[in-house]
Amino acid sequence: MLKSLHVRNYALIRHLEIEFRPGFTIITGETGAGKSILLGAMSLLLGNRADTSVLKDKEKKCIVEGSFDISTYGYRSFFTVNDMDYDDHLIIRREISPGGKSRAFINDTPVNLYLLRELGTRLVDIHSQHENLHMGEHGFQLMVLDTVAGNRALLSAYQDQFHRFADLVSGLAGLKEKAGKSRKDLDYYSFQYQQLAEARLSTGEQQGLEQELQTLDHAGEIKRNFHLVSYLLSDQDDAVVSKLVEAIHALDSISAFYPAATELAERIRSAMIELKDIADEAERSSADIEMDPGRQQIVRERLDMLFNLMQKHGVNDIDGLIRLQAELDARIQDIASYDEKIEKLEKELTEKRDQLEKQAAELTARRKKILPEIESEVNGMLKVLGIPNALFRVGHSELGDFTENGKDEVEFLFSANKQVQPQDISKIASGGELSRLMLSIKSLLSDSRELPTIIFDEVDSGVSGEIAEKVGLIIKKMSHGKQVINITHLPQVAGKGDFHYLVHKYDEAGATITDIKLLDDEDRVLEIARMLSGEELTEAAISNARELLN
Repeated sequence: MLKSLHVRNYALIRHLEIEFRPGFTIITGETGAGKSILLGAMSLLLGNRADTSVLKDKEKKCIVEGSFDISTYGYRSFFTVNDMDYDDHLIIRREISPGGKSRAFINDTPVNLYLLRELGTRLVDIHSQHENLHMGEHGFQLMVLDTVAGNRALLSAYQDQFHRFADLVSGLAGLKEKAGKSRKDLDYYSFQYQQLAEARLSTGEQQGLEQELQTLDHAGEIKRNFHLVSYLLSDQDDAVVSKLVEAIHALDSISAFYPAATELAERIRSAMIELKDIADEAERSSADIEMDPGRQQIVRERLDMLFNLMQKHGVNDIDGLIRLQAELDARIQDIASYDEKIEKLEKELTEKRDQLEKQAAELTARRKKILPEIESEVNGMLKVLGIPNALFRVGHSELGDFTENGKDEVEFLFSANKQVQPQDISKIASGGELSRLMLSIKSLLSDSRELPTIIFDEVDSGVSGEIAEKVGLIIKKMSHGKQVINITHLPQVAGKGDFHYLVHKYDEAGATITDIKLLDDEDRVLEIARMLSGEELTEAAISNARELLN
């Protein structure tokens, strides 16, 4: 329930504070006094967009703040889901800076307009005259059926399932398209992969082959030089090893009287052993080296093949070819698995479709079941509102495919005259008839929705006399159990209110200011009398006003 509204620097409002109460509140005022401005400020709290044109003083920011009592409406889960602190006393604030920046707060937590609008739809329903145009929209018509039928939980579950189903349909289509394109590339990938697989690539092979080719190309030179090393070290009379033997003998001969010679002799023996080992290894290496033109050709051809593959695929080494081979293998395996993935998705899609079909069928059954009740209630109320020959029908048909709201299409049909078949309301109903039809539907909805506050903006436009009296009674009845705020020009409706506010404007320091005040009993009599007779009050008007209030 809306408890208070605080507005600062908005349009013609400098500073305004209103306390609201439960029940039926009336707001009146002369045309142009600023009643629509109040409604605009209220709309800001519910997530409507705004710009700097709303600023009365372009140098100051605009602030609109509303407080709500939500203690009995079960909104705690909404706050939990959206990670906000819950309090039975809710405060919403909008700020528009002179620079055009807009900020929104829920209980002092900054929020975006999407979240503010989502909360706003749970708090307040603002009905203005232009909203009558929504009555011809199929979405609004389905909403009426679902609200009266109590389909909110079922519809929410269906929509969750529908979105998952739609995602699967989209995913399957994308997978089939990808599979179709990939299959065209399968032969190419397979050829490339087979070529690399037949090459039997291994890490480090290139370096080994290049070293082997170097050896084969210089085999004669390598063999000769290894043999020369062996010859110089140990295979001739004056070879290095022979000379070292003589040096050892020389040192041994003096070691008896010069002990240091023994250590030198041992060092030469160690060097001689190493040199003899080198000479033996050089001899073996010389024997191992063979001139092999056949092997030389094989190695050269292998390297040429590897270089051609690297050049073809734009890589620098064999490791790049190995990585490419692995990538090609993964692509081939992925393409090969498409059929399995598609089959799995199609099976899941069939299961989801069956589940969706059951939920859609349940929605359809509940909607069709509620149609007679809606038609009866609306027709009865239209007769009360002065359309005695009114005939309201809800046309229903089932669609061939799923939509976000099920498989139903409904159409509100209306006729105000005898022997005239009901037709689409947007084509046949007049403005006054639309207003009364919407009021009838709103009255029906108010009994079904747990909505704290309903605001009517001149919903009673186009009616007068006895019908105005009945409009007031209907709106008064709607206020039982919820808060109803009605902006009206009709004294018959104003007299039904529990509380009455007057919007007025005045000039101050060269500026026009809009303000609002709560009327006491006597002021209320005078205001309703003014609504009856105009600016010049008469005793008859005052007497009539008292009768309306009583």
